[in-house]
Amino acid sequence: MKLVFLHGAPATGKLTVAKALLDAISGRLLDNHAAIDFARTMFDFGAPGFWDLVHQVRLSALELAARHDVPLVVMTFCYSEPTDRPSFEQFEALVRRNGGQLLPVFLYCSDEEIARRIANPDRIERRKTASMEALNSFRLVYNDAPVPRGGCLKLNSEIRSAASTAEEIIRSFGLTRSNARELDKASR
Repeated sequence: MKLVFLHGAPATGKLTVAKALLDAISGRLLDNHAAIDFARTMFDFGAPGFWDLVHQVRLSALELAARHDVPLVVMTFCYSEPTDRPSFEQFEALVRRNGGQLLPVFLYCSDEEIARRIANPDRIERRKTASMEALNSFRLVYNDAPVPRGGCLKLNSEIRSAASTAEEIIRSFGLTRSNARELDKASR
């Protein structure tokens, strides 16, 4: 399994780029907020146990995808160094243990562009960070950093479309469009 680990600050286009990537090449999406939304069914946001459940959902999803030969997973994540390094290292170890490859991609853009995107109705509906005030509060505790790996692809999501960003990811990591047959086999 190849894991494209799309990370960056809120509103840098992670989910939009993930969808564009999956329009161009077959794979599965592990959206950061899918695990968060699930954890909200058991706990209030941030309550004791909340983040443990979020992490366990992500690990379980990746483990089962690897075990059942899903060839490509695109995962979105708001990574903060050093807070999230242990989680990232667990994802990386899981992928490698199963003979896979983790492909880190850091998306970034200017705060002006984030301010333009952050109040998008879809973000509000999905209970994502939806204001600059909320983002600035987030940044008092967490930073937006690329994972500490030499092969981390850093892309400015402000200067290119989601589709061209997806094409750059495909080209940079040598991903092939033939994964459709492999994905169909894994789904059976």
